[in-house]
Amino acid sequence: MRTKEATSTAIQVLERTFTLLDVLAAHPDPVSLKQISERTGLHPSTAHRILNDLTVGRLVERPEPGSYRLGMRLLELGNLVKARLDVRQAAIGPMRELHRLTHQPVNLSMRQGDEIVYIERVFSERSGMQVVRTVGGKAPLHLTSVGKLFLAQDDAQRARAYATRTGLAGHTRNSITELGALERELATVRASGCARDNEELELGVRCMAAGIYDDQGKLAAGLSISAPADRLEEGWLEHLRATAAEISFGLGWKRLGLR
Repeated sequence: MRTKEATSTAIQVLERTFTLLDVLAAHPDPVSLKQISERTGLHPSTAHRILNDLTVGRLVERPEPGSYRLGMRLLELGNLVKARLDVRQAAIGPMRELHRLTHQPVNLSMRQGDEIVYIERVFSERSGMQVVRTVGGKAPLHLTSVGKLFLAQDDAQRARAYATRTGLAGHTRNSITELGALERELATVRASGCARDNEELELGVRCMAAGIYDDQGKLAAGLSISAPADRLEEGWLEHLRATAAEISFGLGWKRLGLR
C-alpha cells in the first residue's frame, strides 16, 4: 500500500516533469541543461535525472550532450489524439442518420496496437440490445469486424506476427482461433471491402463494418453496425458503406472517379 509520503513524492515528480516539458515547448531550438535549471528552479542534477527518464521514453530528445528538446513520441501521441477528434467530428452526424435508418447501435472504432478502441457510439433502447462495450472500451482485432478491416491492411508477415503475439484467443465458440482460418477471413475482407463478426466476440451479437479513410487514403477508423444475431439485415450494408464513404469524404478522402 502506497504511503502518503510516496504519493506526495510521485506527484512532485509529475509536477516537475510538466514544468520541464513546458520549458522545452517554449523554445523551438534545443535548450541547455543550465538554461532549463535556471528557468525551472530545479537543481541541475534533478532536472538531468528526470530528463534522462523522459529521453528513454522518447518524450524528450538529446540532440547533443547537455541539450534537450521535445521528442517525437509527443508528436505521435498528439497525432493520435488529433485523428480521433477529427474522425469523431466528421462521423457523429452521419452515424446518427445511420442509426435512424437501422435502429441499431452504430460504432466508431480505431486501431490501438493489437486492439480496437471504441471512440464513439450511437444507440438507443429501441435496438433491444444491451451495450456492453462503452466508449473507451477495447476488443481484440481478430474478434471484431472493424479489427478485421485493420488486419486485412497488414501484409501476411504482420498478420502472422499478430497471431503469434496474441495466440488468437477466443471469446465464444464462433471465434477464429487458428491462423489459417484468420487468413481466409482476411482474404474475404480484402475482396469484399467489408468485414463481419458472426458472434465471435459475444454470443447473440453480429456486426458488419466498413472502412473510413483519411485524406491520404489510409484506413483511419471503422464504422460498424451491431445487432442481435437474428436481426442483422443484409440491406443495411449499402447504407453502412455509403455512410463510411460520407465520413471519409469529410476527412478529405477522394476516390478516383468520385467527387
